[in-house]
Amino acid sequence: MGPKDALALLKGIDTVIAAKGKRIVRFDLKKDKPAHADLLKAIIGPSGNLRAPTWRRGKTLVVGFHEDAYKDVLGT
Repeated sequence: MGPKDALALLKGIDTVIAAKGKRIVRFDLKKDKPAHADLLKAIIGPSGNLRAPTWRRGKTLVVGFHEDAYKDVLGT
């Protein structure tokens, strides 16, 4: 999924949590209105496609793997 489709995936999402290595970036799409370039930098990988794994829970989109982020979203 390329950048254009990845941005369309954000429809109905309030929070994006993007994990890159040991770093977690959170975007509050309702409050902060981040620039598309900032969002794409966090969710698009070096291949030019949406980073994996990517999953949605309610109005939260999680991109990449970070154990603490998963625990936070899943409540475990």
